[in-house]
Amino acid sequence: MNRVEYTLEAELDILEAARWYEAQRPELSKEFLDAVAQSEQLVRSNPNSYQVAALDVRRALVKRFPYGPFFVLRGDRIVILACFHAKRDPKTWINRRFSSEIV
Repeated sequence: MNRVEYTLEAELDILEAARWYEAQRPELSKEFLDAVAQSEQLVRSNPNSYQVAALDVRRALVKRFPYGPFFVLRGDRIVILACFHAKRDPKTWINRRFSSEIV
């Protein structure tokens, strides 16, 4: 089974979104985090089934929420670079692809 790792930026993306949902309705935060975890499990089970968004970065979707984890494959590791809202500018996560943390 593939090991999933999150960059610090990806963790912060998820926390920021969870806080926003918490402010809207407290139970939404937990539902969002559960949906992100479910998305991670789906990616882990078959990472190559996800569409390439740019370069070697693939994108999954989070069920019920307009977010998508962007990830790269590094041997037996899946590295989540970002978890962005669908309306966010993709140029931001593309720069994360070149971070030394994922080499």
